[in-house]
Amino acid sequence: MERTGPTVRFSGLLATCTAAVLAAGALVATAPAASAADVDVARNGNFEAGLDGWNCTAGSGAAVSTPVHGGTKALKATPAGNDNAKCSQAVTVKPNSRYTLSAWVQGSPVYLGATGTGTTDVSTWTQSTGAWKQLTTSFTTGPSTTSVSVYTHGWYGTPAHYVDDLTLVGPGGDPVVVPAVPAGLRTTAISSSSVALSWNAVSGATGYDVYRGGTKVASATGPSATVTGLAASTAYSFQVTATNAAGESAKSAAVTATTTAGGGGGDTKLPPRALVGYLHSSFANGSGYTRMADVPASWDVINLAFGEPTSVTSGDIRFSLCPVAECPNVESEAEFKAAIKAKQAAGKKVLISIGGQNGQVQLASTAARDAFVTSVSKIIDTYGLDGLDIDFEGHSLSLNTGDTDFRAPTSPVIVNLISAVKTLKAKYGSGFVLTMAPETFFVQLGYQFYGSGPWGGQDPRAGAYLPVIHALRDDLTLLHVQDYNSGPIMGLDNQYHSMGGADFHIAMTDMLLAGFPVAGNTSRVFPGLRPDQVAIGLPASTQAGNGHTSPAEVNKALNCLIKKTDCGSYQTHGTWTDLRGLMTWSINWDRFNNWEFSRNFNSYFGR
Repeated sequence: MERTGPTVRFSGLLATCTAAVLAAGALVATAPAASAADVDVARNGNFEAGLDGWNCTAGSGAAVSTPVHGGTKALKATPAGNDNAKCSQAVTVKPNSRYTLSAWVQGSPVYLGATGTGTTDVSTWTQSTGAWKQLTTSFTTGPSTTSVSVYTHGWYGTPAHYVDDLTLVGPGGDPVVVPAVPAGLRTTAISSSSVALSWNAVSGATGYDVYRGGTKVASATGPSATVTGLAASTAYSFQVTATNAAGESAKSAAVTATTTAGGGGGDTKLPPRALVGYLHSSFANGSGYTRMADVPASWDVINLAFGEPTSVTSGDIRFSLCPVAECPNVESEAEFKAAIKAKQAAGKKVLISIGGQNGQVQLASTAARDAFVTSVSKIIDTYGLDGLDIDFEGHSLSLNTGDTDFRAPTSPVIVNLISAVKTLKAKYGSGFVLTMAPETFFVQLGYQFYGSGPWGGQDPRAGAYLPVIHALRDDLTLLHVQDYNSGPIMGLDNQYHSMGGADFHIAMTDMLLAGFPVAGNTSRVFPGLRPDQVAIGLPASTQAGNGHTSPAEVNKALNCLIKKTDCGSYQTHGTWTDLRGLMTWSINWDRFNNWEFSRNFNSYFGR
């Protein structure tokens, strides 16, 4: 959030990981001749059936009609960020048998290989080719090997490459059959926002899919999974299927589980549809100063902007009303406190927002953590506030090199912030309102990039809010990401979306609700939040920030997310009927713009 008018603060996309392609073994000049009994055991190696039988990382693969080597289709695979566009297939083989792997490729560089051979895994690659070129390698399976994985991939930061007419020639393996239906589905742990499940392993299964109410919500490689992002005190029905290269089994018998009470931010008593706004209380800008008593009843959550630290690393947060010299119409401290009480008596929530554009906060030490808890508590107690809004921007949050798992962060500024907020939550109890207003760079960009990356060289702030959101999800009242002052962000459709229209808000919000693999790692999936924990963040006027969205486009975004209409080209992963509402920067700018933003909110929701 900004003290002034619009200034683009989105950091440039992460520095592209660059690494020299390591030298590999020479291409096999002459492949062994196949015997008369040999067959091609690869499935859909010509991609005429699209990606059937193939698994491409991070949605990097697609079947295209040009260029092709043979037939009418070929694979186009596009590396992005930390992903090298690996496409693989599990193939049934016979033990102690010789196989020849071959494919026609176009691009630079392109790799072809096989793993799980039971002997020596093999690979080959071509450094550069402007025309179709054949790659070939061979291997012998081990004495107990019945399945191998064949794959192709490119290299990080390189353009798309193409693959066609891939074959694996050798003795035919026994046919793969669809696995049996899993039995013994049961719950092993239940909380206010999650249910842990387990079931009996199925012979021949390579994976399992978990369904909630008939909708797929999780995948697992073994016979257990935990479904998160659930509502407290709510009954859910679960089923599971077994999968392998031949397909998916029928769904298992259902098991029902009811979550416990008390999750999801406590007894905050927000209305089903909430309007959140920031009030410039400690400074003035071109929008003018708005007194607390003059804030219309439309606003359900009022965030006081801003509490700021005495220094970046002190953790000592201070808040005071705008000086008279800067805000001639500022109310007295007593009037301000009385107006807060009046708002609360009318059912509104008033929070202290920490940070903003100028308020860099780095809790790099336990001393800073403790000072944060003490000073924020003093502000809350002095003004009788309902809770805390975390608006850390700029360089407040970043991930240390090697901190690669959002589920178990190690960076002190992340760990100490989580600890501080949990302490405040414990101190004030279930009614404590906790909201967050990160930028897209710190959240949705985590779908592609996380921290400095596995090889370094990336912006360490990328996705840095994810461990904070995840650790505090059971305490979180609202997450309202700033869908403005942002560069293009890739959505779950693996397309880039740009701010200013309904499409951006649809794609960015759907990511928060559906969840996503962090940095493309399907073993590290950020679980979706509950719809009642999410609001869309927008600027109230063209003066408030880049990415202003007209009321008509705002309504289209709400229609798509809540009703699954007006969605355009992006298809959401659910119908999010319980989406909480909207947030805006700011109440002051909305007043400056004749209350266009809040009037439209009231009209849309019939308030």
